[in-house]
Amino acid sequence: MNLTDITPHIALSPLDGRYQSATSPLVEYLSEPALNRTRIHVEIEWMIELANGDGGNSVIPGVEPFAPEEIDYLRSIEADFNDESIAELASIESVTHHDVKAIEYYIDRRLDAAPDVLGSTQLPRLKPLVHFACTSEDINNLSYALCVKGAVENIWLPAAHKLVDQLTANAEQYRDLPMLSLTHGQPATPSTLGKEMAVWVYRLSRQIRHVEAQEYLGKINGATGTFGAHTAALPEVDWASLSHRFVSQRLGLTWNPLTTQIESHDWQAELYSSISHFNRIAHNLAQDVWMYISRGVFAQVPVKGATGSSTMPHKVNPIRFENAEANLELSCALFDSLSATLVESRWQRDLTDSTTQRNIGVAFGYSMLALYNLSGGLDAIHPHESVIAGELDENWEVLGEPIQTAMRAQALKGVEGMDNPYERVKELMRGHSISSDDVEQFIGTLNFDDDTAARLAALSPSTYTGVANKLVDFMHR
Repeated sequence: MNLTDITPHIALSPLDGRYQSATSPLVEYLSEPALNRTRIHVEIEWMIELANGDGGNSVIPGVEPFAPEEIDYLRSIEADFNDESIAELASIESVTHHDVKAIEYYIDRRLDAAPDVLGSTQLPRLKPLVHFACTSEDINNLSYALCVKGAVENIWLPAAHKLVDQLTANAEQYRDLPMLSLTHGQPATPSTLGKEMAVWVYRLSRQIRHVEAQEYLGKINGATGTFGAHTAALPEVDWASLSHRFVSQRLGLTWNPLTTQIESHDWQAELYSSISHFNRIAHNLAQDVWMYISRGVFAQVPVKGATGSSTMPHKVNPIRFENAEANLELSCALFDSLSATLVESRWQRDLTDSTTQRNIGVAFGYSMLALYNLSGGLDAIHPHESVIAGELDENWEVLGEPIQTAMRAQALKGVEGMDNPYERVKELMRGHSISSDDVEQFIGTLNFDDDTAARLAALSPSTYTGVANKLVDFMHR
């Protein structure tokens, strides 16, 4: 049997197959049915704006302001959208070969049926009001803006905040836990695990603020952005003001007054760039945690019944961080492509953005899948404190930095015997295995004052963390 013959259809994308449980919330905003439902919303609200938006007065001669029950009926067209609606729209589009025209005819059918619900009503004769003076892009750009805005605010941002909240809790909990730093892969000035977690909180939070401040632009101004058809039909109407009111007040978007046939998509490029930047920081986080696990700084909590390797039973693989890393790369690739291509359109219109925008949900899907795995991965690890302590105790040479810096300070004060501090400490410590006794003896050979000598002698790799624990307080500033 061919797999293509199986019903329901087998998903081609892993987002709708293997990983469906992690990405399914996006279907409410970024699927084809969600887009069509939102198109219905925009078409209906445009009808209401034309009939009732001017202080309760219609701007279209021959159209009476809608009664409250008529408005309720019109809005129920969107509210009642269901699986049968999806099938009906598909049937209409198979004839029209045009997705927005199918929406128009779908609404027309509901206007014809209005008397069955409302009794006497003007709605059946108002089919010309559906899609009045609109080009398809008037409906599409507003619908995409509403869909993306809903997905970001209700799905993506909560997941991003959850990740940051987890990192914040770790930063607070481990603010005083010393750990060996590695710069260029080599032992370096110790930090605390909490401070290192706070770095991720600070970086990710900045990008979240950029996303939260994002404008979502929209336009409804006709075939080339001139209100040409509008003014030809009804020149007495201030169409620019009406458009502004509709986009900003009724739909809650930012009005774009100057466009070609399409809204220029610059806001999308800005948003996707910010989310891609967030993704790249999260990608760096996934890599670092993976390496901390490999090094033993973090221990993983084994999942009962889970298999780490098909041949090596001892293994507990950091699969969630590897999964997150790969899916963040896919998300970034898509968001970067969207950012680069959506801002371009030949002259007043081409259709390259039509198929491109249908992949917005895929880009968000891979990001959501990665956030899901990062959050799950962080829940399943904890510091391996004996390993952390052992690393510190094996690397007393990291105290060469504070000793030579203290020597510099003494030299600047005119203390004798403090010449060539860097070179002298380098000769002692570089390429050698250094113990606490070696450090203590070296300090004793120098002409430090009693306070400085005592302060340096009290240092150990586990106490040489500066003010790392206090820096955690800055992670949300």
